[in-house]
Amino acid sequence: MNDTPSQPESWPRVLLTGAQMLFVAFGALVLVPLLTGLDPSVALFTAGIGTLLFHTVTRLTVPVFLASSFAFIAPIQGSIANFGVSATLGGLMVAGLVYVAISMAVRVKGTGWLHRLLPPVVVGPVIMVIGLALAPVAVEMATGETSDNIGYGAALFLSMASLLVTLILAVFGRGLLRLIPIMGGIVVGYCLALLMGLVDFTPVQDAGWLSIPAFTAPSFHWAAILFMIPVAIAPAVEHIGDMVAIGSVTRRNYLEKPGLHRTLLGDGLATTAAALFGGPPNTTYSEVTGAVTLTRAFNPRYMVVAAVLAISLAFIAKLGALLQTIPGPVMGGIMTLLFGSIAVVGMNTLVRAGHSLTAPRNLVVVSLILVFGIGGMQVGGGQFTLQGVSLAALVGIVLNWLLPDEPQDEPDHAH
Repeated sequence: MNDTPSQPESWPRVLLTGAQMLFVAFGALVLVPLLTGLDPSVALFTAGIGTLLFHTVTRLTVPVFLASSFAFIAPIQGSIANFGVSATLGGLMVAGLVYVAISMAVRVKGTGWLHRLLPPVVVGPVIMVIGLALAPVAVEMATGETSDNIGYGAALFLSMASLLVTLILAVFGRGLLRLIPIMGGIVVGYCLALLMGLVDFTPVQDAGWLSIPAFTAPSFHWAAILFMIPVAIAPAVEHIGDMVAIGSVTRRNYLEKPGLHRTLLGDGLATTAAALFGGPPNTTYSEVTGAVTLTRAFNPRYMVVAAVLAISLAFIAKLGALLQTIPGPVMGGIMTLLFGSIAVVGMNTLVRAGHSLTAPRNLVVVSLILVFGIGGMQVGGGQFTLQGVSLAALVGIVLNWLLPDEPQDEPDHAH
């Protein structure tokens, strides 16, 4: 239990590590509003507010950062097209309250039923899917497919240089350098991009210094609310996976302490608060879990620093614009490592449980979770489409529930 140092850490270290956590989350945090037509500055503000709410509810125990949820990208796009931005935000507020309802159920019923529902043979591969399903996103960013003005060769050079610096600092860095491998990678990649003339400063020149983010108020319409509620079930399952993932990194059981009811409540309140101001729903960030794995920065105070920085940045328009000038390939190179390290956490969950994975029952459960989750399988249509992590988790839960347990009297299989 002595992972978190008991002596107070130096402020520069806490500030630097917190800033790095925000850096890691920043690309995805801003990408969601850019893709869905919401405001990136509002998303920064609501990510900060949501993270602070989460840490208030969970009493500073879990090292996570909450920001824009990818699970909601397609539903938000669909909902805005049909019902408009304001009604969509109303639907998202109610989706947050669904989390709150689930957290109440957990509080009344305890987590025993959840352990039966989500044993390592389900949770491990689902965590792997969280990382690997995002792998194509990282590769597209790294090879310049998401950048209009960067060709394949230049993109590959930038992404691999950023990745290499991050790897060297993570493996060989000492002292403070070991805490900032990701920031190191971003800075070196950015400098190289500057030398190659690939950074466009127009948005920075156009932006003012200080501005209040364009907050939008929600309005409530049944159609938009009913459209969003089913979407909330998937991230709730994903949330449990994320809690187990970060728990297996820090060697703690967050489902017991602070308790899943608290983490779910924090997540739900963060999403509801975000929608109140016009931001996308919040979720615990896998990228940040990857960064925590890499830097072993287990102190939740780093996340509070990241949250306060995010709120401050929301009001400094020039800084927000400057961060958006970081070329996609620079972030892409680093994402390849971070998403991979989440998959490794999932693998570790399976290995530590010590089950034989070639036993027919386990083989079926793990195989189908991985292929359905990573292969892009879709079930249903329109607004009730299940795919990715949510589908993988559901398939795993159902199979684990239906298939009979393996006989326990053959221990030689486990070796």
